Amino acid sequence: MTTTGAPTVEGLSVHVLEFPTDTPEADGTYAWDLTTMVLVEARGGGATGLGYTYGDRATADVVTGLLQDAVVGRPVLDVPAANEAMNRTVRNAGRPGLIAGAVSAIDIALWDLKARLLELPLADLFGRARSDVPVYGSGGFTTYTDQRLAEQLEGWADRGISRFKIKIGEEWGTRERRDLERTERARALLGAEPELYVDANGAYTRKQAVRIGRALDDADVSWFEEPVSSDDLVGLTRLRHTVTADVAAGEYGYDLPYFARMIPAVDCLQADVTRCGGITVWLRAAALAEAHGLQLSGHCAPHVHAHAAAAVPNLRHLEWFHDHVRIENLLFDGTLDPSGGTLRPGLSGEPGLGLTIRPDVADRHRAGG
Repeated sequence: MTTTGAPTVEGLSVHVLEFPTDTPEADGTYAWDLTTMVLVEARGGGATGLGYTYGDRATADVVTGLLQDAVVGRPVLDVPAANEAMNRTVRNAGRPGLIAGAVSAIDIALWDLKARLLELPLADLFGRARSDVPVYGSGGFTTYTDQRLAEQLEGWADRGISRFKIKIGEEWGTRERRDLERTERARALLGAEPELYVDANGAYTRKQAVRIGRALDDADVSWFEEPVSSDDLVGLTRLRHTVTADVAAGEYGYDLPYFARMIPAVDCLQADVTRCGGITVWLRAAALAEAHGLQLSGHCAPHVHAHAAAAVPNLRHLEWFHDHVRIENLLFDGTLDPSGGTLRPGLSGEPGLGLTIRPDVADRHRAGG
């Protein structure tokens, strides 16, 4: 398993961190007041790489109980081989869901470790296809008051961000009028020029989504995310050919075949590096989308997407998601600046992802036993 003289993965550590939201939050199909990060550190060759996923704390047990032996002892530089070993290990356990999250967190940590050993920013290790990575501000939760929504949109605009997404589909699509009123209010606040996106999180039925999609034209909405469930590929495909806004989905893709099935159903493919199998699979999803003439959008967790995104020629943008940005800015030194609506990963010259954990913050948010 080892290569003479090459550093190997010596061990994995995992930490479960819990971050209360700054206010109760909800989208069309879910409500929450706590976000859990499962943080993995991979050690080898005298360096430590970090990766993480957002999900259930049980993900940590998968890292240490199921996947660690598949990775430890393998050459640090051969990250795709480690990814394949993890995929084979979980065959009978079932890959989708939190197991895929665990694979993703380890894969990200291994790429970070490799880049640190080579003393390169991860974007330089991959090779850049672009210098700037565009982002869109994402939040606009259905629980927000009009004032809170306005403050959030104005805050992003003040940073030079010109793309904005809000949640609709409130209470499983039962408040259509309020969904449209909130969208119209957002457009009025932003003015005519910025791009306005909406995300229903699969809350609508097919016919509802058609009605809402046509009404969204009045607010010049150009992105309609998960208008119906992402499991309803027939519905997504029909909507893609019915509504004016681009139909987007893919954030719940846990393996590459999922993205292949989704290609015909969307105008822009989404993929989440913390769910799909890590950077290794995310880059393959980008290539798959490019081969079919589609762009790719990175879902949430912007600081573990940014370097890989810089290597993707068909990238549309990354999601600058309120919860994850707040957590990542709190937990790490070396976070990125979205001023002007773009990120510029690796410009500091720091190796890997360029992130350093703040131990006091990690200790303060460590989950109890």
